[in-house]
Amino acid sequence: MPLIGNANCYFKSLDELDKWVTKFPPSASAQEYNNILPLYPRSQANGSEQHGKLLLLSPSDNNPPPGWINASHRQGVKMLGTIIFEGDGQQDCLRLLVGKLPQSRTAPVSQPSTPTTLPISPHYARLFADLAKQRGFDGYLLNFECPLVGGIEQTRALAGWITLLREELKKKVGDFAEVVWYDSVVFTGQLAWQDRLNSLNLPFFLSSSSLFTNYTWRNNYPSLTAQYFLSLDASLTGNAESHPHIEVKKLHDIYVGVDVWGRGSHGNGGFGSFKAISHVAPSSLGLSVALFGQAWTWESEEDKPGFSWNSWWNYERKLWTGKSDDAEEIVVPPMPPLKQGELPCTHDIFTPLVSYFQSAPPPDPLLLPLHTTFSPGVGTRWFVKGVEMYHRLEGWTDVDKQTSLGDLVWPKPLVFWEGEAMNPKGLELPKTTSQICMDDAWNGGSSLRLVLKAAGTEAKNAAFRCVWMPVQSVAATAGRSYEATLVYKQDIQASGDMDLDVALSIKAKASSESQNAHKFQTTPLSTQDSANLGHGWMALKIRYTVPATVEPAQQLASVGLVITIIPKNPKQPFATSLLLGQLNIYSSQPPIFQHIRPIAAWPAQPSTDVWFPKLMYANIYALEYRADGTPDKAENAVWIGTSGYGYEGMRNTTLRVGSGKMRFYIQGVTDKGDVLDWERCVFVDV
Repeated sequence: MPLIGNANCYFKSLDELDKWVTKFPPSASAQEYNNILPLYPRSQANGSEQHGKLLLLSPSDNNPPPGWINASHRQGVKMLGTIIFEGDGQQDCLRLLVGKLPQSRTAPVSQPSTPTTLPISPHYARLFADLAKQRGFDGYLLNFECPLVGGIEQTRALAGWITLLREELKKKVGDFAEVVWYDSVVFTGQLAWQDRLNSLNLPFFLSSSSLFTNYTWRNNYPSLTAQYFLSLDASLTGNAESHPHIEVKKLHDIYVGVDVWGRGSHGNGGFGSFKAISHVAPSSLGLSVALFGQAWTWESEEDKPGFSWNSWWNYERKLWTGKSDDAEEIVVPPMPPLKQGELPCTHDIFTPLVSYFQSAPPPDPLLLPLHTTFSPGVGTRWFVKGVEMYHRLEGWTDVDKQTSLGDLVWPKPLVFWEGEAMNPKGLELPKTTSQICMDDAWNGGSSLRLVLKAAGTEAKNAAFRCVWMPVQSVAATAGRSYEATLVYKQDIQASGDMDLDVALSIKAKASSESQNAHKFQTTPLSTQDSANLGHGWMALKIRYTVPATVEPAQQLASVGLVITIIPKNPKQPFATSLLLGQLNIYSSQPPIFQHIRPIAAWPAQPSTDVWFPKLMYANIYALEYRADGTPDKAENAVWIGTSGYGYEGMRNTTLRVGSGKMRFYIQGVTDKGDVLDWERCVFVDV
C-alpha cells in the first residue's frame, strides 16, 4: 500500500533543483541524513499476486515528508515522492530529457544526414534517484499535467527516460523502488485523461512500474481495462517465455483512481466510495485502487461544532472498517446521474473499504522491531511512563509518532474460546468493543481500550470462562526467537464482581492448505513482582520461537490476549475493560549480549546490530538553574516536547522558560519501548 506525499518545501523548477544540488549534493543515505527508518516490505499472503493493491495519495502537505516516511516504513509501506509539471511546465518537461543545460555553447562537429530522435540524458534520472536515497522516498509518482510540445518524438524520449529513472532508483534505493505514471498525457503529447488503460497511454505504462488512472471513469471502464490488458501481446508485458522482462506486468500494476471527495468519481465519494471500489474489484478482477483525498474524514467535518480527534477517529473507523455495532448509522450519499453511455448498476449496503484488500502484517520484527502505542498520530495529551506531561484541549498532530492501532481489533475485536478443554455448550462468547483512548496512555498520546461484556446466565459451565482475543498480526521467521512485551492496565470502567487474569500469547494463522496451524514454543518471562510498573500499569513479557522445521520459512501469526474471567456470581452480568498502552516485539538477544546495554546518545545515531536498541525519538525537558548557579534534580525538569518532525509536532506551548542559564535533558525512547532512566540520558547546558 504505497503512499504518495508532497512536501510543502519543494523545487519550483529544474533550474532551482540544479542550483540547490550544487550547494548541497545529496550524497548521504536517508538513515544518515534524516534518521529515516529503512523499508522492509511487508510479508504477503499466498495468492497476493492475483489480488489488487491500494495506493493512497496526498496524505497532507502540512507536515514535512520525514514523519510520513517513518510512519509508512514502520508498517512496511512505500512512500513515494511526486514529480509534477503543470501550467507552463513545458520547458522543464523538455529539459528533464535533455539534461542540465551547458554553460557554454556546444554542438556536434557535423550534422547527421538523417533525422535523429530527441537525445536522452540520465542527468535528472540520477539526481532524482539520489534525492530519493537521501530523503527516504521509495520511488516517484510522475504527473505530467501540461502538453508536451515535442509531440510523439518527445513522448518517445520520455518513455525511454522513465526506464532510466527506474534503473537509477533500483541501484540507489532498492529493487522495491516504484515509478507510477499518472494518466494525463497520451503518446501524441496531448493532455487527455483516459480514465483507463488503452492504446493512448500504454507506452507510459510499459515503461513505468505501474499506472494510476484518473477517477472520472464510467462504471464499465475497470472491466474494459482488464480486458485490454489481457489482450496485449505477452511479449509486451513480459509474460512470454521468448521475451521475458526483468519485471512482469500484472493486472494489479494498474491503479484505478477513486476520489473520496466524489468529484466525478463513481459512487459520489465519502461513504459511497465503496461503490467505485466494487467495480475495480481488487479481490476478483485483480485491479488495484488509487484512493485520492482520504483526509476527507477530517477535512469535511472539522468546522462542525464539537468535532474533535475522538469524533474524527470514529468517522475514520467507520469508513475503513465499518460499524462497531448494529446501532451505528452510516449514511451513503445518493448516486450522481449516470454518465453518457454508462449502464445502470446497483450496489449492496455500505461495505467497509478494508474488505476489498488483503491484510498483511508489518515487517518481521527480526528486521525492524515492532513498536506501537496504538497512536493515530494525533491526541490531546502526552504521557511518559503513565504520567501525564501535557494537555492541549485543541489537540496536537505528529505523524512521526503514528503506530499500528492493532489491526485485528477493528471494527470490534474477535474472541474465541481458549484451549481444548474450554468448549462450553450453551454459553455465549462475551460481546466486545474497541476504542482509541486519548485520555490515558503509557507512552505517547493514546492507548487501546478493549471491553468485554457478558450477560448473566444460569449455565452450569459459566463460572470459568477463558477466551483468546487476537490484537496485532505479525510476521515470524522459522527457527528464530522473539520477545514480546505488552504494557496494560485494567480500566476503571469494569463492573461486576470477578477475578480476572490476562496473559500475552501468540498463535500462528492456519494456512489455506491446513487448518491445523503449528504451535509456537512460548515461555513467559515476566513475574508478578516485575510486572507492576506503577500508576496501575502492568507488564507482560514472553519469548516465542517458530519451530525450525516449519514451512514456509516466513510465517504469519497473531499476537493477542488470553483472558480468564471467573465471575463470583455467573447469574449477574459483568463487564471488564482493559487499556493496552504499548506492544513491542523484537528479536531475542543471544546470551552473550544480554548484559550489554549499548545505546546511542542521540536519535540520529543508528546502530548496525539488530540486537542493540536504537532511539525512535526523545522526550525533551528543561530545567532552570537555581540562583546559586547549580541545577536542580533531573526529576524536577519540565517536559517541553519531543524530537521529531512537523510544525506542530509535540511542543509544550504553555511553557515559558526563563532567560537565565538552562539545562535541557534528552530522554531517549528505544525501539524496544524502553524510556531511558535519568542516569542514561544526556543533557545540554544553554
